[in-house]
Amino acid sequence: MFAVLRRPAAPQPAAAVRDENEEGGQGRLRDAIQSIAERASTMGREAAEVRGVIEDTTKAAHRSAEAVSALAHQVQEITRSQEVIREVTQASHGAVGRAREAVEGVGQEVAAIVATLREVAGAAGGITQIALQTRLVAFNASVEAKRAGEAGRGFGVVADAVKDLAAQVEASSKQIMSTVAVLNTRIEALSAEIRADAGAAGQGAFHRALADVEGGVERIGQAADASRGICGELNQRMGGIETEMHASGAALDQAMTRSEAFLRISEQMIETVAECGIATEDTPYIRAAQQAAAEISQLLEDALRSSAITSAQLFDEDYRPLPGTNPAQHTTQFIELADRLFPAVQERLLELSDKVVYCIAVDRNGYVPTHNRKYCHPQRAGDVVWNTANSRWRRIFNDRTGLASARNERPFLLQTYRRDMGGGRFVLMKEAAAPIVVAGRHWGGLRLAFQF
Repeated sequence: MFAVLRRPAAPQPAAAVRDENEEGGQGRLRDAIQSIAERASTMGREAAEVRGVIEDTTKAAHRSAEAVSALAHQVQEITRSQEVIREVTQASHGAVGRAREAVEGVGQEVAAIVATLREVAGAAGGITQIALQTRLVAFNASVEAKRAGEAGRGFGVVADAVKDLAAQVEASSKQIMSTVAVLNTRIEALSAEIRADAGAAGQGAFHRALADVEGGVERIGQAADASRGICGELNQRMGGIETEMHASGAALDQAMTRSEAFLRISEQMIETVAECGIATEDTPYIRAAQQAAAEISQLLEDALRSSAITSAQLFDEDYRPLPGTNPAQHTTQFIELADRLFPAVQERLLELSDKVVYCIAVDRNGYVPTHNRKYCHPQRAGDVVWNTANSRWRRIFNDRTGLASARNERPFLLQTYRRDMGGGRFVLMKEAAAPIVVAGRHWGGLRLAFQF
């Protein structure tokens, strides 16, 4: 077998090899930067999600701390009420004791009255006996007067009168005895009611009732003491819980600060990649935001030159609240100009991609004079959830993202955040912002938000 001899390939020129290596190196660099951009974007999304969760947890922790504090205050109020109850029960004990002493005094008086009535009854009985004897004497005198004839007639008249008087005295004495007997019976019944014998069986109904009242008052006092003790323990525990919740809140605040730094690092990485001049998935949105900001700037400068608005009106920061709005809406001196000029630019950028959520021009305090038309609906009374999602114009968005975009003066700012749609619903988005400068003065920023 014969080997086939091949002619060696001609060597490539050094310049061609160098160009090929440079092109390959640039390709690898481009791929590496795009990979970094993708990783930074993913990291930003996760950082925004973590920050949002921490923020929600922090708000819930603050609400819980406020609820615990309010509950602790109520427990203290209950404790003070229990102390008042205890004071009242002690006063009631004293009042019952005084009532018992007063009734015992009445009982002694009743006993004296009973004795007096018995003496009256005895005296009445004696009077009855005397009256009876007087009647007998008068009867005998009347008989003797009749025997004496005409000489004893005057004496007989006197004897008859004495007999009648004796009969009247006897009748009155019997009436007194009857009345005293009835009164004695009633007083005996009253004495039985207020009797204060040592034995329970001998106690009168009034003293038994007083004893029941004393027992009830004592049980109320004991319950108040027990409740006060429980409230004291609960108050101590609530204090401990409140301290722990404040500590947790402080820890969450630190975590929020750290997540903020983490999120900012991811945003800086994305911005650094964008500044390298190598196109990424964010590049079209950044360029569109810069172009739209320049258009808004030009429109506002033209309005100033044509005297359609004054500089003082354009930079008006006297935000006047619109009554009855929730979330709060405000007016300024440049809203009519914004309503006329901004939609042409803002609505056009919504067509840039189906990922675009909104495009708005805001002043340096985050105030939105006019939003995209789909978010410029009049508010509905009492429907804050719907208003939050659909009536976003005339509002001030001075949160972290909104204020940073509004006050950014660099060529562009790229942020990752959660948008509050109302009703506890949030959407993760990116936002490219570019400054709006009017006659050399920073007016605000153009915010272009888009989904991942």
